[in-house]
Amino acid sequence: MLQSHELIPMTDAERRVWEQVIPVDHYLRRLATAVDFERFRPLLEASYAGDFGRPPLDVVVMLKLELLERHYNLSDRGVMDSSALNIACRWFLGLSLTSPLPHNTSMTYFRTRVGASTMQKVFDELVAQARSLGLVKDRLRLKDATHIIANIAIPSTIRLLAEVRQQLLEALQPFAAERVAQEREHAEALHRDTQDLKEQEQLVQRVTHLRAIVVWADAVPAQEAFAQHSSKAQEQLRSALTLAHKVLADRDGSGDKTVSAHDPDARTGKHGHFYTGYLFDMLVDADSAIITAVNVLPANGDEGADAAQLLAQEQEAHGNKVDAVSIDGAGYRGDVLRELTDPAGLNVEVFVPPPERIPLPVFDASQFTLSDDGTTLTCPAGQTTTQWQPNRHDTGRRFRFAKKQCADCPLRSQCLPKPDAKSRQVMKNDYEAEYAAAQAKARTAEHAKVRHEHPRVERKFAELVCRHDLRHARYRGRPRVLYQGLVTSMVVNMKRLVRLLCSSTATAVGIVRAELEGIK
Repeated sequence: MLQSHELIPMTDAERRVWEQVIPVDHYLRRLATAVDFERFRPLLEASYAGDFGRPPLDVVVMLKLELLERHYNLSDRGVMDSSALNIACRWFLGLSLTSPLPHNTSMTYFRTRVGASTMQKVFDELVAQARSLGLVKDRLRLKDATHIIANIAIPSTIRLLAEVRQQLLEALQPFAAERVAQEREHAEALHRDTQDLKEQEQLVQRVTHLRAIVVWADAVPAQEAFAQHSSKAQEQLRSALTLAHKVLADRDGSGDKTVSAHDPDARTGKHGHFYTGYLFDMLVDADSAIITAVNVLPANGDEGADAAQLLAQEQEAHGNKVDAVSIDGAGYRGDVLRELTDPAGLNVEVFVPPPERIPLPVFDASQFTLSDDGTTLTCPAGQTTTQWQPNRHDTGRRFRFAKKQCADCPLRSQCLPKPDAKSRQVMKNDYEAEYAAAQAKARTAEHAKVRHEHPRVERKFAELVCRHDLRHARYRGRPRVLYQGLVTSMVVNMKRLVRLLCSSTATAVGIVRAELEGIK
């Protein structure tokens, strides 16, 4: 017999009794007052198919279950068990004592249905509630990132190739079962025959076999039988082919290597130490300590460039204009500084600590004058050169003066770093103006004050990681890890809202909210 999916709401009598039992300053009672959960309902219901199929479970109840799970670090089964016995949780969910709770697998279906895109809108709506109460200001954002360890076992290269081959053969099964059986027999024979070979020779054999399968599989989507199967089977084959091509490209020297067939989005990066997983990037309002924007990147993602993405994401969601942003050393890059400070773009003031520079005992690059067209460099002695080549990152030009120009120069001792040097080379960076502005700002009292505020984002990371286990990915794939990051950030933001809106006795929450709205 199917379990009933009808959730029975709490009666007025039950509410009155439970409010006498649950302490008035209990966190969940304060949370229900501080946050308007009904404003999330239309956003969540938009992910469902309306009147088609069986009526869904109450989406706000499911969201609250998700929040309880993250807040108390529970599993899907654990949050159902806790909600069945804990009257405060039942009161928060608004369910009657006689109401059945959803089956724990309903949480998986809810996440799949809602996804990261809808949860992003719910997250933005929560921040919008904080903004409407005057809590979130636009004076300063604190930006930083931390790492998330992927929920996978890291296979050897040989094992990775075997897993990718297996996924590709499973995806090909509906289209050519007989050929798949032959390839599996070949794989088993290959495994037996190469057991005594060196690892490198085993690897070559497996790469050759996978390439042969990929050549065959690439032709399958063009066949008539492909169109006769379900869209799910077609998409599964396309995904498996994409992964197989990526893994084979990695063997040819790709720097962005796939490390797992089960989590193809995970990468290897360094955040203090090497790890495999993702980067969790976020903006925090310096005045209220509320997280205003989050993103998840692969472990080798561009943390510095993501600052512009986060600011644009927040400003698009709320129509606001952030005045300034504080970033750590990852933001000290010319292209990042230019994008953030561009008057026609984001146009924010950037506070970033420049690296310590050892002063040169000779003329530095700033004392050499570059022509307006960027092709001629003039030294302090008046000599010019047009001999240059781009640097390896193509962010500047390395100019070289001729030997005869430097041989009898009266400023030779002040220009050449070594007495036996024959000529001078000078690097002129395309972003010298941005670097100079950042270095000048770093010497101001305002910069010191802003950097004194920056540790607030580190404390926010400590709360996310230590109290809500953001360090470890619960799911696989970048969209699902982003979903985890969004929900965890909502939990932390709700805790902060309760702290800001509710007094220690929690007796004047409604008055505080009304006063804040009146001041606004």
